[in-house]
Amino acid sequence: MADAYRSAGVDIEAADRLVDRIKPLAASTKRPGVLGGIGGFGGMFTIPPGYDEPVLVSGTDGVGTKLLLAQALGRHETIGIDLVAMCVNDIVVVGAEPLFFLDYFATGALDTDAAAQVIAGIAEGCRQAGCALLGGETAEMPGMYAPGHYDLAGFAVGCAERSQLPDPDRIQPDDVLLALPSSGLHSNGYSLVRKVIEGLDLDQSHGLGAPLAELVLEPTRIYIDDLLPLFREGWIRGAAHITGGGLPGNVPRMLPAHLGARIERSAWELPPIFAFLRGHGELDDADLLQTFNCGIGMVLAVAPEHMPAICARTNAFEIGRVTDQLGVVIQ
Repeated sequence: MADAYRSAGVDIEAADRLVDRIKPLAASTKRPGVLGGIGGFGGMFTIPPGYDEPVLVSGTDGVGTKLLLAQALGRHETIGIDLVAMCVNDIVVVGAEPLFFLDYFATGALDTDAAAQVIAGIAEGCRQAGCALLGGETAEMPGMYAPGHYDLAGFAVGCAERSQLPDPDRIQPDDVLLALPSSGLHSNGYSLVRKVIEGLDLDQSHGLGAPLAELVLEPTRIYIDDLLPLFREGWIRGAAHITGGGLPGNVPRMLPAHLGARIERSAWELPPIFAFLRGHGELDDADLLQTFNCGIGMVLAVAPEHMPAICARTNAFEIGRVTDQLGVVIQ
């Protein structure tokens, strides 16, 4: 029967070998709360002590067409970091400590070396985020994916103290908007990125100081260590993870319905990779701001009196203010 299944395109033995390679990676992410290990039908985790009113917070995401660049370049080491980052950054904006992570890896024919590299990146992302790689699924589906292609999805679960959850009603006009820099493109806008760089030699730097391949695959920054202490101090009134839609699309998600934001574009220098895409792709500022993070991975709404302490603890800087005018104005 195993030979018949293999002849249909599914190699169970390869999947078993991959599980053996995953086990030490998952073990390297173990943290208090984990019950059992990889290999069961369900991962188990206990809510950590120290929470008076624990609230479970979940998030799921993928990496988008950045995957196609990783696959085309044969560089699978960091795309797993992106997967974890996109999920845990979404839950930390409500003050949630990531507890555990699950992954879904789907492919047409399993390449155990490539898959192991991807999952090693996922484990590294989990270590950066302080969460456990609790389990996952590897699906081999012949005919569903082109040769050499795979897809990823991730699922993060965290815990927050109810009293520390951000409350949009606490945000006031003239609250400061602080930005935390991105590590680059992160994992959004890659359909446009791929169009702009099509035909270019990605091994060349094109004046950017590093090969273009490295810059477009730079992994997404994980903000857990930056934000959790600030939430526990009660200093963050609102937070926005800047993903697809850029600043105009994501900043309003943290604001109450009757408030808006004014952002000073001159407050930060556009990182070189974004300037390159703007010039080479002949993009206008609206395209750039609505597609990419433009060098800003997180935006925080804070009371003016807390700004000095936050900037001293992190590399945050002021980019604007909350206003009583609806919408996001970038000038």
